[in-house]
Amino acid sequence: MNEGKVNLFIYGSLRDRRIFQSVSGSSFARKASKIDNKTLFAEPALLPRYRRVSPDNVYYYAIAAPSSRIEGFVIHDVPAVAMAGIDRYEGKRYERDTVQVNTANGSIEAQAYLVTHDSMEKHFGDRFHVNLIHELWLRKRIEKFIKRRTRPGERTVDAESERRADRELLATTERDLVMSHYHTDAVSDYFLEHELDRPRPSIKHLCDDQQAKPFIKNYMALAVRQVLLNQLEEQIQSRYRFELERIRTSERYYNRAISLLAALQMINANQSAVNLIVDECLQTMPCDRNDLIDYVKYGVRASKSMFDPRVAQAKLTRIRSNLQPGLIPLGIEIELSNVGAAAVEPQRSIQKAFDSVYDGFKYFYDFRLEVLSWKLGGYIDDHTGSTNQARRRGFLELAPGRLNIAGELSRPATADPWLLNQLINEIVNFYNVRPHSLHLSLQLRKSQRDNQKILPLGFVKCLLALGGGPERKGTGGLWVSRMGYDEIKQYEYGEELVFARTSKRRWYLGGDDIANKLPAQATTHVQQYKFIRLEKRANYEPLILCLKGLQISYNPAEYLTAEQLKNNRRLQHQYEELKKWAVEPTEISHQMISRFIRTVQDGLMNEGHRQPAHTLHYIDWVLSALDVQLRMFNKQLRQFS
Repeated sequence: MNEGKVNLFIYGSLRDRRIFQSVSGSSFARKASKIDNKTLFAEPALLPRYRRVSPDNVYYYAIAAPSSRIEGFVIHDVPAVAMAGIDRYEGKRYERDTVQVNTANGSIEAQAYLVTHDSMEKHFGDRFHVNLIHELWLRKRIEKFIKRRTRPGERTVDAESERRADRELLATTERDLVMSHYHTDAVSDYFLEHELDRPRPSIKHLCDDQQAKPFIKNYMALAVRQVLLNQLEEQIQSRYRFELERIRTSERYYNRAISLLAALQMINANQSAVNLIVDECLQTMPCDRNDLIDYVKYGVRASKSMFDPRVAQAKLTRIRSNLQPGLIPLGIEIELSNVGAAAVEPQRSIQKAFDSVYDGFKYFYDFRLEVLSWKLGGYIDDHTGSTNQARRRGFLELAPGRLNIAGELSRPATADPWLLNQLINEIVNFYNVRPHSLHLSLQLRKSQRDNQKILPLGFVKCLLALGGGPERKGTGGLWVSRMGYDEIKQYEYGEELVFARTSKRRWYLGGDDIANKLPAQATTHVQQYKFIRLEKRANYEPLILCLKGLQISYNPAEYLTAEQLKNNRRLQHQYEELKKWAVEPTEISHQMISRFIRTVQDGLMNEGHRQPAHTLHYIDWVLSALDVQLRMFNKQLRQFS
């Protein structure tokens, strides 16, 4: 190191070259060829025995922690004049000290800006290091911004309702800010205001749209109901936050699954009150004199009269007492449509189907329902793969835990089959739209990814009998409706059966601090079963556990892709046989049922590293329920033949 110059370890905002240059007058680069009088050499480094925290979500602080380390860069030979500028930038909370940092070329001495536990506790309290505090601090800053923007200084009830309504319409922006900066990047005031300073959405353009007019009231009603649900859930989150954290088994699961279930139960148990609220809103607030923010405000105000803390507490207590947590992360996608499979092309044109309530959700994005329904992962799926927000007709799809559509960003809803089944039923009851299909996702373990096997034909028949929508045809016989209506076939790459698919999921928005890429643990693989018919009041708990046991013990592969059918003659014959069986089912043999249930049992008994994750009586109940359902399927075949 040259005389008068020091090495500097940086781990926060100074890692941005633009900020470093504006503060110090010099830039930095990692390639020796780019080093000159104004560019310093930098290399990745680790500071051992320190932990990086950001309790205010604005600045980073390095605090002593024996078992931790901080990733950053060491800038070599920083001149004294540059260090003077950096000293002024870092401010009074930091103390510059000499540390040893580890690099690829060994340990070297460097300067670093550190803080003490005492100074952190003085400014941020004794829980400054808890991640929960980071998130709360960021949300508090967002709340302050909205207060400044919405009639600042006013404390009237109407002003507060307007602020809460504004926050509803900025919900996905707030979600993305929390997701992208939770645990990692701090958020500057400039960036925060840039992201939140968006124009209010308007529905005025629809009032003069002759095609949209017949559906406006239905969308208004849906928007108000969605706001009521959001506000109830928010109050449960706020009032019972620490109780919810105790119930939640892991941070990797969607943190609103339980509070959403409680809010859905409260709404669905009071449908008459909800209908009165919605009807009064539509009667007293005509479209030509009000805008979207006004209907959202109405829902915000009405939610106050609906929330009863005693009822919420009772719901949470009941949920907690019924939980059956497992170890396999689970997720769902729920498809709703008043015209069934005709929600998408080419079936819509062939059947000349028309949704008289929502026009196939064509105006979903006009009413910002993707924002209002974000907690349930709501969006419109037209099976084209498009993720833009142009007007389109399709299924209303809901997936609690989905955090981003375009990036396949999501977290598992839960690892609890009972909780997942309750969510399915309450979501279906909340929306006044015909249920269509259910997709169940189970996370794959690393050891499973390259060892998946094609399901035996008999197992596929058992699964279709359990969840493929067995129903009576017009002729009186029984058939498997999900296959009979061609709902799980596609022809984009040649005919294939979309029974099960393996795909990637991400739950992380940020990048790796050094490599600027996603950490390995941020990406997971899931097996998604798409064959399931969605019905009201159906109990999907046995099927969820069935698929889990089957996945653990047999590790099923995708079934059936166009490539599989193209390259495997045996699968071609099986597929032809399966299509004939779905139209005219025959009984499943007792031997096959027994083999199927033994396979499920083997998986459930080994979920927790060669031991069961659930109680034995719970597993026994599931196996008995599966056996009864399959035998009832055979009995119905005999009755209707």
